Amino acid sequence: MRSWSAPAFPTLPLKGPEVSLYDHASGEVVTTDTGDDRRSLYVCGITPYDATHLGHANTFVAFDLLYRAWLNAGHDVTYVQNVTDVDDPLLERATLVGVDWVELAERETELYRQDMEALRVLPPATYAGAVESIPLFLELIAELEKAGAVYRVDDDLYFSVASDERFGAESRMSRDEMLAIFPERGGDPDRPGKKDPLDPLVWRAERPGEPSWPSPYGPGRPGWHIECSAIALTYLGAGFTVQGGGSDLVFPHHEMSASHAHAAGREFARVYTHGGMVAYDGHKMSKSRGNLVFVSALRNSEVDPMAIRLVLLRHHYRSDWEWTDDQLFDAVDTLADWRRAVALGRGADAAPVAETVLAALADDLDAPRAVAAVQSWVDATLGTSGLAETSDATAGATIAALVDAALGLSL
Repeated sequence: MRSWSAPAFPTLPLKGPEVSLYDHASGEVVTTDTGDDRRSLYVCGITPYDATHLGHANTFVAFDLLYRAWLNAGHDVTYVQNVTDVDDPLLERATLVGVDWVELAERETELYRQDMEALRVLPPATYAGAVESIPLFLELIAELEKAGAVYRVDDDLYFSVASDERFGAESRMSRDEMLAIFPERGGDPDRPGKKDPLDPLVWRAERPGEPSWPSPYGPGRPGWHIECSAIALTYLGAGFTVQGGGSDLVFPHHEMSASHAHAAGREFARVYTHGGMVAYDGHKMSKSRGNLVFVSALRNSEVDPMAIRLVLLRHHYRSDWEWTDDQLFDAVDTLADWRRAVALGRGADAAPVAETVLAALADDLDAPRAVAAVQSWVDATLGTSGLAETSDATAGATIAALVDAALGLSL
């Protein structure tokens, strides 16, 4: 599947430090040092049944910061993202609005590309759709079948979580917690015939009116978790550096994806990192509640996409927070000040700002600290912090390149 166009990426005169991230599996901030200059990232993408909302944008901007921090540290980065272009929510939405599901998926995926370009998110090297990747899923299912990790319930195929002795290590949830969440996030714990209520579907047999593809297990379509497991293992290999996504994917999605790999005799990610949830009008943004704020709607209202991105950057990627219009208006004003300061050319010494920004982002992607460092430079340059003189003749250009490369903001 086609990705989106990459923004220009300036090369900075100084190198960023090695990046550390919070690892959900260990509960600690850990280094992403792999022993060489290669880093690999898999981020779970969208199910394209609707437009990109700010919760999505928060996640993808967060891992864009990781991508940039690795590049600024001099690493060779391989980034893979999927798009779940066939799944129950997509099919249900297509039926509701009376549109062919393929047409809906293509339309919303294209809108997502446009949103990512506008937000200056670096594109993945591989952007893999579920439909085009079905042969990969069947290969992994065959490995799991050989390992005795799958079984039939009627014509459907399920994965046995008991086949992975490490099941639960990624999410660190108790069984009771898993059982409470599982049905809310696509699971079917009460289906008769399953060996364990937590066993996930890996191949759904053909149903009337639903799309299906041929397979050794009969016509059907893949389960959700097997998709990311197979795509990540195929394009990044076992033991890739970071598995990323929103915190609502901790369980069951990331847990199950890792278990599929383990049961097939392969490692999955070294680090599991998750972005926080974004609320609006007092509740987490969700389709069911109808409190979504869409990136495309803001763009169509002539809102500067860089202001949207700046609002996201002012919150630590792991925090849960609430979007307000006031934050957006303030970001518009802040960008105007930043652009005015940079346009002066000469300004306060930029060297310590660059060091602070790169160090902040290498420390568990602390974008708020990085933004604050730039703001201090702007205040000093514009004279609001009491400095009588500025002396760095190239400061404006340095800060513009820094903010671009590290924070993804175009001034």
